Amino acid sequence: MVVGAAAGLGGFTFVYAKGSAYLTNDPTACANCHVMRAQLDAWRKSSHHAVATCNDCHAPAGGLAKYWVKAKNGYYHSLAFTTGDFHEPLRITERNRAVTEAQCRRCHEAVVAAMGVHGGGQGVSCIRCHDSVGHRTAK
Repeated sequence: MVVGAAAGLGGFTFVYAKGSAYLTNDPTACANCHVMRAQLDAWRKSSHHAVATCNDCHAPAGGLAKYWVKAKNGYYHSLAFTTGDFHEPLRITERNRAVTEAQCRRCHEAVVAAMGVHGGGQGVSCIRCHDSVGHRTAK
């Protein structure tokens, strides 16, 4: 009975929260929660909106790793936003910072290679200097 109740509650929550939208690459899914609306609006005005979606920067390129990151983020985001226990303004975690950094380097591989930082330049961070490129407002 407990398993059935948990499955029923989980299924209802998945449908109510539009959980299937998170399996797509549609950026509006990231704004299903009103907390992310400002990030979506800023992304629409950014230089990357024509070439990258949220997943292109915030999830590995594909396969199981992509959906594992999306599932972990979905769980922690829904927990934080449901309980209201999150920092304002939103901050990226170290785990997600590493994913985003890797995606910058993947998409801009030619530039990174020309700079000579690809393999040995692990101390050099793209998003340290370019943190407003994707969707944050410039400082």
